[in-house]
Amino acid sequence: MNFARICAVVVVSAIATAGAGVPDSSPSLAKSSPKHSQPSHSEQDWPVYGGTAENNHFSPLKQINRSNVKRLTVAWSFDTGESGGLQASPIEVDGVLYGLTPSQKVFALNAATGQLLWKFDSGIPGTQPDRGLAYWSDGDNRRILVGVMNFFYALNAATGQVIASFGKDGRIDLREDLGRDPATQSIFLTSPAVIYRDLMIVGGRESETLPASPGDVRAYDVRTGKLRWSFHTIPHPGEFGYDTWPREAWKTSGAANNWTGMTVDVDRGIVYVPTGSAAFDFYGADRVGDDLFANCLIALNAETGERIWHFQAVKHDLWDRDFPAPPVLLTVEREGRKVDAVAQTSKQGFVFLFDRTNGTPLFPIECRNYPPSDVPGEVAAPQQCLPAKPAPFARQLLNENILSERTPAVHQWALQKFHTLRAEGQFVPFTVGKDTVLFPGFDGGAEWGGAATDPATSILYVNANDLPWTGLLAENTSENTPKALYMNQCAVCHGENRAGSPPSIPSLVAVGDHMSTAEIASTIKNGKGRMPGFSSLNDDQISALLSYLTKGESKEVVSSGPEPPAIKYHFAGYNKLMDPDGYPAVAPPWGTLSAINLNTGEYVWKIPLGEYPELAANGQKNTGTENYGGPIVTAGGLVFIGATNFDKKFRAFDKATGKLLWEATLPFAGNATPATYEVHGRQFVVIAAGGGKDLKSKSGGVYVAFALKR
Repeated sequence: MNFARICAVVVVSAIATAGAGVPDSSPSLAKSSPKHSQPSHSEQDWPVYGGTAENNHFSPLKQINRSNVKRLTVAWSFDTGESGGLQASPIEVDGVLYGLTPSQKVFALNAATGQLLWKFDSGIPGTQPDRGLAYWSDGDNRRILVGVMNFFYALNAATGQVIASFGKDGRIDLREDLGRDPATQSIFLTSPAVIYRDLMIVGGRESETLPASPGDVRAYDVRTGKLRWSFHTIPHPGEFGYDTWPREAWKTSGAANNWTGMTVDVDRGIVYVPTGSAAFDFYGADRVGDDLFANCLIALNAETGERIWHFQAVKHDLWDRDFPAPPVLLTVEREGRKVDAVAQTSKQGFVFLFDRTNGTPLFPIECRNYPPSDVPGEVAAPQQCLPAKPAPFARQLLNENILSERTPAVHQWALQKFHTLRAEGQFVPFTVGKDTVLFPGFDGGAEWGGAATDPATSILYVNANDLPWTGLLAENTSENTPKALYMNQCAVCHGENRAGSPPSIPSLVAVGDHMSTAEIASTIKNGKGRMPGFSSLNDDQISALLSYLTKGESKEVVSSGPEPPAIKYHFAGYNKLMDPDGYPAVAPPWGTLSAINLNTGEYVWKIPLGEYPELAANGQKNTGTENYGGPIVTAGGLVFIGATNFDKKFRAFDKATGKLLWEATLPFAGNATPATYEVHGRQFVVIAAGGGKDLKSKSGGVYVAFALKR
């Protein structure tokens, strides 16, 4: 999911910043404070995904602090009774905690006791990740706004009942209002809407192969569900950026979507929108050009959807290098003055920092030339730009010196494997028939959990994955067969041999032995986990895929519907560089947590995050592991984070030093961002524990709340 040569220096010519701060010439920019903003909440609450409108994951609460955090104990837990894993961060308002189950049912709990108050079941089984929900109020009119697959519901916050006057019978269908046939669109709301006054602004998760839905950013009236504005991330004729695509691309191309959520400056009326790559992720001969507004941070007038400024991090993305998390709003010091800023983390492991009013970079951004693609028809952008400061928080180049030395045999294996790969750093286009290293890998660097910022110090806390992945391209055939359909639509994830890349991407070898044909067909149509749905495939095409997956049959596909767009080359599968024992083939750390002072761009501290229990038991501790879900920071001097895949730990660190002060073992891995709030004078810290990313462990759906012993 991903981000123009148009990104030229406009604001500050003294800094080499191609791509930064391209402003709108429209006179209607939202540069001054509006008269109204959304309702304020008590500092004791956690009313927004990310904690605050600034998305800084910060709480001013300090009842739990450095001196007493060791006394934390489980105050209550709520078991959803479901498996499948959780990525959701709950919200809490006025003593009520709202959350999601793995199958996307919505519930409300007494935030002090964990007692269930109500539960809403849409009747639609959720198969996509769902990371949170939104709250809106106007007097006694209080609403929970939540996405369930492609539908968006408004619920009465007190009862959980659908508000029938919203949309059609209480919901809107996100497949509509896109300018294309709704029946063939595939879009899921995996991150919550952001609220600005009486608007809810949404993006959505979409297919990464063609056909894919356009990644329009849309604002709906929170009371009625009516569409108020749309911003086309694939510009239509006459719109800014249209000339960065082929002339007809706006009709057929897709994605360039906001899947990870947004952040609103409620005082200025600006919504900051990070976007992903255009489809197809790894071959772009049908979208030659810089492809605005893919891979961008876009500042939009929240009231109208007009562009104020944008920055494109990757031109003509061929690597799936999204901006993977909502940005953070903060204030930094520059030459003795305060500057309101927006900080955006990246999959490559960088922090981009801009003046949030006009997009001026607050650290230099340096541009350099990169090699062209040798794939026929592909035209890679000749130049890409990265920040000179802060230094990246994940490694950038795989070489012999950082290969695993876990055992001599593993090191020798890694050395031999390394010499079969192209490992040349960032922005090296994939080639046909030879694996190219992407480091950090497709899951980051930074991921969807986002970063936390302490507003008192302007220190940003960000967790990261630090593993190399590899990938290559292969030529498609012109055959109209189930195998060709699989290669066109499915091989990008599951690989040419259907082996996948467990645990993130399961193997499809012998999939018929543990799933019925109905279950497989439903998964193809609706998606599951990190797999998007393929609503554009008709019944004949799905039937052909079923035959290929379960029986290996590959006869010609007979279909009355249109064939999917032909992609000349397909991606042959995501592959983590793992050793024969299933551990990363690179030396630790494999996952980290960093504290970066954004006033100076210097690191305050950096530590490994997570362990493999079996390696730790044999003395190899503090290796770090893959981690998903972000940190929170408190005025009590603490950084709380779960995230680690294998040790199931929830930890508290000293925010000034990175010293581990407390940890607890969760029932499942806490692959989610926690929340903290205070009810009846008692501070709670809650995390959703569901696991799902370690094939050796079971998954579930339990919310665990910690507090100080009475």
